[in-house]
Amino acid sequence: MQEIIEKLLVLQDRDRKIHHVQEELAHIIPERDGLKANAISTQTQLETAKNRVKQIEAERKRVELEIESKKAQILKYANQQLETRKNEEYRALAHEIDLAKESIFKIEDQEINLMEQAEVAQKGVAKATADAAAAKKLVDEKIVHLDQREANLRKELAELQSGRAQMISGIDEPTAYKYERLLKHKGDNVVVGVEHSVCGGCHMRLPAQIMASCRGQAELITCTNCGRILYFTRDMVVTATE
Repeated sequence: MQEIIEKLLVLQDRDRKIHHVQEELAHIIPERDGLKANAISTQTQLETAKNRVKQIEAERKRVELEIESKKAQILKYANQQLETRKNEEYRALAHEIDLAKESIFKIEDQEINLMEQAEVAQKGVAKATADAAAAKKLVDEKIVHLDQREANLRKELAELQSGRAQMISGIDEPTAYKYERLLKHKGDNVVVGVEHSVCGGCHMRLPAQIMASCRGQAELITCTNCGRILYFTRDMVVTATE
């Protein structure tokens, strides 16, 4: 029975390595997705900054056209003043000219404000461009590393799983079935040692009869509490004596 326990312990060690590799692989995909999301975020910020510049430029063009329109109105009213001979019409046109000039002053203030906004927005584009480029470079480098890490892990996993198939074939079918069932429900802590009459899995105290059977090693013994496979060695006896 000691030989079976030893095989099971070797198998369990292999399963723990497989589990560790699988966990590492499971973390790679979300890490890679997170890196890509970060790159997309910086690119989105860049596009937002560029769109802000476009909006400001469009508003400036609208303002410039509005100023030109007001200037054209002033010219039109001035020409009409030259043609009219009625004082009332002349004064009315003069009033319209004054209103147009006041509008131009206000619109020019808007234009100055937009020019200041454009300067700030251009600086924002420059910064966002640099940030996006730096983020892309960093992400590309990290993704290359992750891709290589993933390839190595998948290769390691394939080798571990291949070796596991050989190990399980060297164990009798009932014991292999019991181990596999426990592995599914208990994780990779299936074959556990016994110290101080306590199960190494659930840490519950074991009956004296179970302890005696475990020492005898005549058959496969399982914990009466958790069902894990138990084993006992001379080193454990020493520890228990101490």
